[in-house]
Amino acid sequence: MGGFPILSALTFLPLVGALIIMAVRAATAGSSSSENANEGRTALLAGLVITGATFLVSLAAFFYYDPSTPGYQLVEQHVWYQSISYKLGVDGLSLPLILLTTFLTPICLLASWNSIHTRVTEYVVAFLVLETFMIGVFTALDLVLFYIFFEAGLIPMFLIIGIWGGKDKIYAAFKFFLYTLLGSLLMLVAVVYMYITAGSSDFEVLEKFAFDPHVQTWLWLAFIASFAVKLPMWPVHTWLPDAHVQAPTAGSVILAGVLLKMGGYGFLRFSLPMFPDASHLFQPAMFALAVAAIVYTSLVAWRQTDMKKLIAYSSVAHMGFVTLGVFSFTEVGVQGAIFQMISHGFISAALFLIVGVVYDRMHTREIAAYGGLVHRMPVYATLFMLFTMANVGLPGTSGFIGEILTMVGGFQASTWAAAGAALGVIFSAVYMLTLYRRTVFGQITNPELNDIKDMNRIELVTIVPLALLTLLFGVAPNLIFNLTEGAAKSILSMMAGG
Repeated sequence: MGGFPILSALTFLPLVGALIIMAVRAATAGSSSSENANEGRTALLAGLVITGATFLVSLAAFFYYDPSTPGYQLVEQHVWYQSISYKLGVDGLSLPLILLTTFLTPICLLASWNSIHTRVTEYVVAFLVLETFMIGVFTALDLVLFYIFFEAGLIPMFLIIGIWGGKDKIYAAFKFFLYTLLGSLLMLVAVVYMYITAGSSDFEVLEKFAFDPHVQTWLWLAFIASFAVKLPMWPVHTWLPDAHVQAPTAGSVILAGVLLKMGGYGFLRFSLPMFPDASHLFQPAMFALAVAAIVYTSLVAWRQTDMKKLIAYSSVAHMGFVTLGVFSFTEVGVQGAIFQMISHGFISAALFLIVGVVYDRMHTREIAAYGGLVHRMPVYATLFMLFTMANVGLPGTSGFIGEILTMVGGFQASTWAAAGAALGVIFSAVYMLTLYRRTVFGQITNPELNDIKDMNRIELVTIVPLALLTLLFGVAPNLIFNLTEGAAKSILSMMAGG
């Protein structure tokens, strides 16, 4: 691009936008309080423009990226201190996740148009700052820089849950913050050790550095302590249902759609290529934890009475497929894991938006409060049906591709692990179809549902694009595979020492 720092622009554009919004807010602080409502609308509109522009910049990065060329591209590097650098770059693993992030963030702000009424400007600023940190996680090619972005993202998400969440928002926000922070403190110790030992924090140096196999074990455990919580894996998943239930709808969307993917990204970026001996050593344990997550949380989801909590447990189960695919150490499994992360980003985001639609009207997420919605909300029922089928892995949807490939990869490495994952697929069909039947079919028994309105234009604009992408990638998965194939082969090559 003629030297233009496109990744820096992509990463920091939302942060610059947040600073501009805050500066304008400070300059007009003396205006009449009657302008507060208009100020909030203006802030949301500005946020949509900024996040929309960020998405366009990410598309520009996509068009300049060459999938046939191995390694990192669009690299920017400036030395900070000695061998610690401000270094950005993308490959076939990070670029799809960046596109997912920039695509979902404006959807989150649009979904908040009619549901957030207090401190709207601060809410928009929190999302913009969060977007910068999320993108930074996927663009950073320096371990210290990665850690800064990785940890900084906790702050705006903590505020989004703690300020704009439900009645138990403080408890959920602190639980989210403490779980993820404590896991990351161990990773910080590993980061310091790796920098001292390798003499660099550059990803490309660390990927080629041969750490002692005994030391790898401890480094691997330190990193997994953070990534397992972020994914999250069983049994350190308990923060997620509370966070989802208390978070506003847009908070749940970005949490499930992007933040959870940082755990899977960490496995692929660090655990496999940098600690290959330890990854092989812990493969059986990771398979056991993946199957436990898939089966156990599916059974827990089946017994939930709150729609949001059900989908939250479903997310834990689907992230178990990511773990299974990653630690299969096969190309089909790794490709499936990356695809599953992207697909789940669309499907889980849509399901939380679907719940938000009826919550905004009824102010309850209890499954028992609904029933017969198809009679009053046929468009809603149709879209809900699509994402229900995608969540259970119906062929023709993106959900099927990710699950089948991770199970194929898992089967090549462990028959019992693949069998356990297949059992989870059956359970997911049970709880999702039960949810759909109880909320959509049957007769209306709650009188308050007699006047409920179908989806409005804003709600359709937020959900229909997700539906189209779920179908598109379900029938044309090569649109993603062509982008991720090189990265999958590179990761496995580094594991093999080649």
